[in-house]
Amino acid sequence: MVERRKPVIWLLASAVAVTAGVLAGPAWGANHIALINVPSANTKSEGYAPPSILSPELSQIVVAQGSTRLENSSPLTSFYGYDNDVLNAAGDPVMVPTPTSPNDEAQKTEPDKNTYLTFKKGLTGADPSYDYGTHFLFQGHEGGAGGAGYITRINLDANAAHRVSLLATRDSHGDPISTIDGSTWDPWAKRLLFTTEDEDAPTYAATPDYPSKVVDVSGSLGRGGYEGIQNDSDGNVWIVEDIGADLKGNPTAKRPNSFLYRFVPTEPGDLAHGKLEALQVLNQHHDPIIFKSEAALNNPDQTALHTYGTKFKTRWMTIHDTAVDGHASFDANELAKEAGATPFKRPENGQFKPGSHFTKFFFDETGDTDATSPENATAGGWGSIMELKQSDSSAHTGTLRMFYKSDEAHAALDNAAFLSRNQVAFVQDAGDTLHTQANALDSGYVWNVRRDYANSANQPLRWLAEGRDASATIDSANDGFGKNDGDNEITGLHVSDGDPGVRGVLGAQAPKLGASSWRWFYTQQHGDNLTY
Repeated sequence: MVERRKPVIWLLASAVAVTAGVLAGPAWGANHIALINVPSANTKSEGYAPPSILSPELSQIVVAQGSTRLENSSPLTSFYGYDNDVLNAAGDPVMVPTPTSPNDEAQKTEPDKNTYLTFKKGLTGADPSYDYGTHFLFQGHEGGAGGAGYITRINLDANAAHRVSLLATRDSHGDPISTIDGSTWDPWAKRLLFTTEDEDAPTYAATPDYPSKVVDVSGSLGRGGYEGIQNDSDGNVWIVEDIGADLKGNPTAKRPNSFLYRFVPTEPGDLAHGKLEALQVLNQHHDPIIFKSEAALNNPDQTALHTYGTKFKTRWMTIHDTAVDGHASFDANELAKEAGATPFKRPENGQFKPGSHFTKFFFDETGDTDATSPENATAGGWGSIMELKQSDSSAHTGTLRMFYKSDEAHAALDNAAFLSRNQVAFVQDAGDTLHTQANALDSGYVWNVRRDYANSANQPLRWLAEGRDASATIDSANDGFGKNDGDNEITGLHVSDGDPGVRGVLGAQAPKLGASSWRWFYTQQHGDNLTY
């Protein structure tokens, strides 16, 4: 008999579920969702492991956690969030230090960006006799012993034994998969796209079934400190880069060193042929803001970029064309600098505003993640949210403005998702240093894109004050035993109805949280690595 069981989660609004009493209320719809503000972040102190606090309209359900056993193991890993590099006498990974292993624990793999898809015919898995259902959540893993990553699929309709499938640890050439940050679904190519936050590591395209066929597409999309990735309505692939940089002669101010890219395929879905472009911003004198001018503290162009009310013209610069330059992998970051593209302070993710017909793209900057940076209040040290406007998603030119200037409480923004037509959520990745300086763990916030945040009376709403699980608390106290991160981080923020067709491209539809088809996911990375 074919076994199949649907869990309770599908009776709720999403993986981060909205309480049933609110679902029927008129305040929940495509244009707006009503949430009550969480008044403050959780504080950080030694040995303190507070629970997360959500807006009271929300509840959360764990769909997988680091200690969830994979239905199919490999020599690298047997569990969703732990590698097999440190095993106990029973052959299980050491998930927390023990008397026999007081100074070590297994490598935590850190599942990262979530991508949710539904398939009417379902997908194959490691057990050919099992029906895996139709609802699936995909992740690449950001950490890995020896730098080796992998791809997992949470089978949301499956029982415990079949809950998480290991889809791939190697690419089509048999090479180990590098650790992964971003992911999305390309409905034209019918492939998952995965990015790696390493200039020397590949960019991947992968099938969603088992075993996943993983192909290196670095010869067309390039290699860089890639993180955020998504399509637009024309089949172009937008990539947001987050890569470290030299300091500006100061121990805490970092030089902008990351770019916004757009891959324009020869035909939608053709991931092997096309042009990779990088965004160039023109200053008030109509000169390009380029990497060479960014070494000085509080550079005038960067200060202007981070000033409310200032608008800049933009244009896309072709940095690689497969028809001219061939298909060998290339360093996109270096080519962007050579072409005179404009660097930003560690942008990580971006989203198209629903209902804008892919003409408005909001992306964040993480910034310097240090309370002592001399550029915090002036040149993007706290980070920001930028808005890029174009006449259409394939337009060559546009305009850029700073939508929101971060401060200490809202610094170091990372993953993004629109919750409705006008409300966008960003979550923090501030890190242990800034957590300690601010005495605050990370939070998730909501901005209304129709508001003017130059007016200090307008403030984003906190929907999540993240806590810290005991495992992350131990890691924070012990420097992660040399290989794991400390405090928990919010990542993988994702809102989708799972449609694998063109209508499912993020930004094509206004989310309808409360409708049975829409889901809201995020991962509490580090520590126990729980995905909600």
